Amino acid sequence: MESLSRQFSIYALGGLGEVGKNMYCVENQSSIIIIDCGVKFPGIELPGVDYVIPDFTHLRNNRNKVKALFITHGHEDHIGGIPFLVQSVNIPVIYAPKLAAALIKNRLEEFRISTTTKVVEYDDDTVVNLPDFKVSFFRVTHSIPDSFGVVVDTKEGRIVSTGDFKVDLTPVGPDINIHKMAKLGDEGVDLLLSDSTNAESEGYTPSEKNVLDSIEEIFLNANGRIIVSTFSSNVSRIQQIIEVAVKYKRKIAIAGRSMEKVVQISRDFGYIKVPDSSIIPTQDIKLFKNDELVILCTGSQGEPTAAMSRIANGEHKDISIKPGDTVVFSSSAIPGNEIMISSLINLLTRHGATILTNSILSDIHSSGHPCRQELRLVLKLLKPKYFMPMHGEYRMLRLHAELSEEMGVVEKGHSFILDNGDTLTLSNHKITPGYQVEHGVVYIDGFNIEGLNETVLQDRKQMTEDGMISIILSIDANKGELIVEPIIYTKGIISKHSHRAVDECRSLIKEAIKGKIGKKTNYNELKIIVKDVAEKYFYQITKRHPMIIPVIMAKKEE
Repeated sequence: MESLSRQFSIYALGGLGEVGKNMYCVENQSSIIIIDCGVKFPGIELPGVDYVIPDFTHLRNNRNKVKALFITHGHEDHIGGIPFLVQSVNIPVIYAPKLAAALIKNRLEEFRISTTTKVVEYDDDTVVNLPDFKVSFFRVTHSIPDSFGVVVDTKEGRIVSTGDFKVDLTPVGPDINIHKMAKLGDEGVDLLLSDSTNAESEGYTPSEKNVLDSIEEIFLNANGRIIVSTFSSNVSRIQQIIEVAVKYKRKIAIAGRSMEKVVQISRDFGYIKVPDSSIIPTQDIKLFKNDELVILCTGSQGEPTAAMSRIANGEHKDISIKPGDTVVFSSSAIPGNEIMISSLINLLTRHGATILTNSILSDIHSSGHPCRQELRLVLKLLKPKYFMPMHGEYRMLRLHAELSEEMGVVEKGHSFILDNGDTLTLSNHKITPGYQVEHGVVYIDGFNIEGLNETVLQDRKQMTEDGMISIILSIDANKGELIVEPIIYTKGIISKHSHRAVDECRSLIKEAIKGKIGKKTNYNELKIIVKDVAEKYFYQITKRHPMIIPVIMAKKEE
């Protein structure tokens, strides 16, 4: 029993086998600390879903053990789940770097959440002492300022998480703290959790500085407006675009609420420097010539509600695409978003825009994640006894694990490829596989923290793929007859002009319910008959299974 009370469990509630919704926990019998709480943005396969977040059930069931949440940096896949978490679980304190702390506070205000949770800033020198943990930090380079790795020291051993990083030796902001990472390795790291997103790519991730030349080339060659779509949280990229825009005397308009928010906060903290005179509201675009304008917007992943999609669809109140516009996608496609991005690019091209995406000929995006040579370097620096690759799809995790053993840094069998919910146990500086904790996925529609269940999603998918039919029966139970003919509405199933199909279905329904209407009418039985008739008929003529919604309207007894 004593050994059980001493051991620590390490597990992910999100971030393994996927890119997004990162959430990692360290737990013993009396305490839990959490590292990051992110979202994943849904693709077209999840209609009507705004966010995908981890299932917090395990944390709710152990709410009294939760001591703190530590944030590595301010990207949405690491902080986007916080508004939902603090409404579900009492989080006493959130420790976050300066920029991430500001973004978290802004997000909580946006959700109108009143919480007792404190948000405390940390830096490279901060040490947080909790009853069962000592937590410290080391700076890394990434595509957003103030990015850190996390060191968790316990009586049973040391755990290090790199967070998201790349080894950028000519960064836009502060340097990665290689010296501190090497010192940690010399002192001893029992378990390393490391970013695996680019584990398939050999070599090094290009520096953010490399992108600057490509941005300048775009400005030199564009005769019309330049519209740049990138992640709103990619502050380093936004800073570079703004610097070049000011250099070439172009006014900058910002479209998209999240982009406006991040730019304003980054300007407040000095991460983005731009004269007030260079920023214009979108409604003033019409006052300037095309070659005097740059538009920064969200929506590089083809998200239907983001600014880029609204602009392309003619739904933005101030901006529409013109022939001669140069539209720049300065980000890589997140796996699963390729179809949405391709559709958006086709639409923009149809409107006459010139589209620039990342390619060998145009290096307009530099990833924020490490390629294989950087992964090797970090493994050499930190020299872990055991290794758990994180943040990546399964193939990325496997390649990263194999890399650690091929190098000889980690002994064969000391790398663990886990799924969300799997645990590792740390005891006396040794790691062994453990039990599984409750985990899963929650689909968020709007600000509803309860999420959507699978049945609702299946209904939405069915409506999206097979359409919907609503059948309204108005009956007089006293007379045992229909008051009017059955009314049939179809959506996404047959052409609205196909009156014949609707008339035939109406006749079949009338025949099926003949003699079934009376004072003792069973409305549920009536609905089942209507649904069965309509399902069979429409499958026969369309080979689809539309959602059938029968509605009974009964005249009140006099």
